[in-house]
Amino acid sequence: MEIFQTTGFSDYLVIERAEAAAELTGMSFGDFLAYKAETVGDKEILSFAGKTYTWKETDAVSSVIAEELYRLGVRKGAHVALCGANSANWVFTFYAIQKLGAIALLLNPQLTEAELVKYASIGDVGFFCLGETPALSDASARQRVTEAAGAAKLLNVGKDIDFSQRAQPLIDRYAAAVRADDPCVMVFTSGSTGRPKGVMLSAYNILSAACANAESLELTSADRACLILPMFHIFGLVAGLFANAAADARMYIPEDVRIDAVVRTVSENRCTVLHAVPTQFLAFLKSRNFDPEKLGTLRSTILSGAPAPEAQLRQLCGLFPHNHFAVSYGMSEMAPISITDYGDTFAHISRTVGRPVKNIQVRIYDNEAQKECAAGQVGEIQVQGYNLMACYYKEDLEKQAIHADGWMRTGDLGAFDTDGYLRFVGRLKELIIRGGENVVPNEIVAALCEEDCVSDARVYGVPDDFYGERVAAAITLSNPEEYSRSRLFKSLASKLAPYKLPDWFLVYDSFPLLPNGKVDGVTLKADVIEKCTAKRKAQP
Repeated sequence: MEIFQTTGFSDYLVIERAEAAAELTGMSFGDFLAYKAETVGDKEILSFAGKTYTWKETDAVSSVIAEELYRLGVRKGAHVALCGANSANWVFTFYAIQKLGAIALLLNPQLTEAELVKYASIGDVGFFCLGETPALSDASARQRVTEAAGAAKLLNVGKDIDFSQRAQPLIDRYAAAVRADDPCVMVFTSGSTGRPKGVMLSAYNILSAACANAESLELTSADRACLILPMFHIFGLVAGLFANAAADARMYIPEDVRIDAVVRTVSENRCTVLHAVPTQFLAFLKSRNFDPEKLGTLRSTILSGAPAPEAQLRQLCGLFPHNHFAVSYGMSEMAPISITDYGDTFAHISRTVGRPVKNIQVRIYDNEAQKECAAGQVGEIQVQGYNLMACYYKEDLEKQAIHADGWMRTGDLGAFDTDGYLRFVGRLKELIIRGGENVVPNEIVAALCEEDCVSDARVYGVPDDFYGERVAAAITLSNPEEYSRSRLFKSLASKLAPYKLPDWFLVYDSFPLLPNGKVDGVTLKADVIEKCTAKRKAQP
């Protein structure tokens, strides 16, 4: 602004200073917290386990934790693993790591001991901040993991520890100069389709995405958000923690994510915002004691992390007619990529994943023809923009998804509608080729979920000597007594071409889940292939 005025251009053009939300995108996380503490310091921002914290208190407690980490040897650039369930101390510790200029590696607290060792090795962890982590509940397990990580040092940041009662640091001798675009967070891809990778992100990536998210949902300081998404996951970090923090919306963290606890948190605090992956909302519907009136104060919900079939969305919109459901598309490497607008129609949220968020570019690309696809034509979704990761940590150049031209290959198939909305088709690797015909699993999933007896479905290709692949459907049932394979097959035959019809239907009581709520696609697909192969071999 000052430079613009000094040059004299302000005599010719009318300019206005950017809104505060836009200014936040140029800050490190430490600067972000300092700015909030200075400008809206007395605003109550976070509630957990019966305690409420203002921005000033958040700043003070995070400084106490930063001091303890400094004494352990954490300095700028150190790799510090933060592993624990959502809690106030998780938030304080995240800010503490950022104040030191260290890199926060966000780990899933449900990982096994062996998995924690693997992730620590991938990310070169030097220090652990541990909250509630079942696999490391005893001292011997913690010692084994820290020794396997090269004798890494450990700080207990469990939810019941009251850091506010500890001595306040006298000076900010630990503070480090950090730029907004310095890599400072490492999240890990879910591993639902393969080996997890460490995704390097900056405060600029995350805060820019969060501010765009807050704008899309029209968040304000009057909103109350119930945070059930795990904050170690990019969806929970951006849309949960920092989108609400940017808007100064008050955040409530339930003590656990069981249905009764979540409903109680929303009802008692009259929460207006609740984001979830589709499986979490479906769990509400299956609960015997669920009463939609107890969630009647909700006005905004993002469903993301996995596609939601139209039948499921219609059911949710019917139960919560006053809630504005949004559908978002993103990935650990870049989130969000697209989102539906606050007032979009049911057709938009049920058939698309919205329009690209501000300041990023999305193209649909035909990799064989080496050109962009026309509207309506399916190709690979490729992206670039401000919230795109820097890289995968320590992965070989040929394994990096970002090409020399700056575009990232998502490995997802999609198409643009004529009005600029993105339609997600499915994973490029999950495309089934049956006898030379391309079969898109999500199309069959949508048809299955329209059936009254089916509550959820996944579709996979099973290797076959004759067809190359055959189609298998894994389903869970809402009304088991109404299920009949022959009736289901007949109904699907009226909606789908013959080559798309499943050769096998496998009924599951429930699908295996990753701790972030996504279906564990690797485990489920392996089980489906094993069972279908056994059935085929058993046939005469």
